[in-house]
Amino acid sequence: MSVVARQGFKYTIIGYLGFVLGALSTYFVFPHDFTFYGKLSYILSTAEILVPIVVFGLSYANVKFFHQTQKDSKHQNILSLSLLGIAINFLVFTGLFLLIHYLFPDLKNMKWWELKFIILPLVLVLSISHCLNRYISNYKRIVVPNIFENIMPKLANVGAFCLFIFLGISQVTAFGFFFGMFTLSTLGYFIYANRLEPLKPDFSTGYIKKDALWKDIFSYSLFSFLGNIGNYIAIKIDKIMIGDALGDEELGIYSVLFAMISLISIPQLGIFNISAPIINKAIAENDLEELDRFHKKTSLSLFFIGSVLFSCILAGFPFLIGFIKNGTMLLESEPVIWILGSAILFDLATGFNGNIISLSRYYRYNIVFMLFLAALTILLNYYFLENTRLGIVGVALATAISLSTYNIIKITFNYIKFKVNPLSIEMIFASIISTLAITVAIVLPNFSNNFLNLLYKPAVVLILIYIGNHFLKIFPMEDYISKKFIRSIFRFGK
Repeated sequence: MSVVARQGFKYTIIGYLGFVLGALSTYFVFPHDFTFYGKLSYILSTAEILVPIVVFGLSYANVKFFHQTQKDSKHQNILSLSLLGIAINFLVFTGLFLLIHYLFPDLKNMKWWELKFIILPLVLVLSISHCLNRYISNYKRIVVPNIFENIMPKLANVGAFCLFIFLGISQVTAFGFFFGMFTLSTLGYFIYANRLEPLKPDFSTGYIKKDALWKDIFSYSLFSFLGNIGNYIAIKIDKIMIGDALGDEELGIYSVLFAMISLISIPQLGIFNISAPIINKAIAENDLEELDRFHKKTSLSLFFIGSVLFSCILAGFPFLIGFIKNGTMLLESEPVIWILGSAILFDLATGFNGNIISLSRYYRYNIVFMLFLAALTILLNYYFLENTRLGIVGVALATAISLSTYNIIKITFNYIKFKVNPLSIEMIFASIISTLAITVAIVLPNFSNNFLNLLYKPAVVLILIYIGNHFLKIFPMEDYISKKFIRSIFRFGK
């Protein structure tokens, strides 16, 4: 079994362990106080939007130029200079942040100013972690970093929440724990990177000055920054706008629902991180046929797994909320699950469209697409929040419309430029059997016991999809349940 499949599968396992932790917190902890959970979500979302400004695309440059610089044994020189650049960028950003709020005092009424004492330091540690995460992905090792990327944030959330809500610790102390967990993750990245290859700080500039390499790095970083800041805004702005327009409680409810549906996108993260070097190699060698094959195969895998999980969530959600404190508040917003889930599922079907663009000579176009996505998301969110009474359902609609439009544009662009696309006839078959499975599960009679319904409805979905896949041969499930593959995933260090 290839390192991509093995690492991707292990990554997914850890992702689901993280999901179990997140699910237990989402279902049984955070509903005790949507307001404080909404505040934690606001802090993290705001910090994540600011990260691209500080990173300035340097993390992606460590992937783009790794193959070239490794040949010259200068890859750690680029990493060292990237981390130094991030530190300098943070100092400049912090100075500008304070200056702007001094020149425009009305901005001090915004929630981010009230929470700046934790948001700004969090931006720095997240920026360093992001750079190290991308650097480590060059070694096709994503499993251990996933612990820092996926598990630690959930521990930070649930730990801070429990300290404040259940133990009565002060909010400042809870925030300190929250920040401390992310700092610990950053330290973990350094330790693991050093284990893969001993880190040797090298801040010399001779290599990047040779043949004006610094110009290529700066250019690529600049365009990556412009593209990725649009991406972060598009993904995170909804929570910030909910927090400012509707309040922390509504943000807490939306965050809980979003966490529930995010289960279906967990495999996407592992595949994308491990695939970046492969995509980069295929593009560099102009092997578009292999790129198209890999694109379709990966997209189908993500879509099929996502369809199964989404169908199970839809079948079980109405019965799950009976075991959740304040569950009726979540049930009132059930359309958010359907809307966001459908948009995420289509996103899975499009595969790594964005990675192809960002790693090709057309990476500049990614800026236009991402800024378009960010602008459309903001405008649609503003419209639904200001002109309708849909609340967080309107925000979900805004996100779904903008994300789907963006994905259609990327599919069209990649087909025109590379003659590759992620879509296949198998996806239609997967959609049909998933739709039939969820329809049958919904119309079947319910037991009087909610727990039995919670087990029985998703079980029906799984059985029907399995039968459909058996006859239509959509997804090669035998590859993932073979003894050889199962043994390989327990070789954790490989």
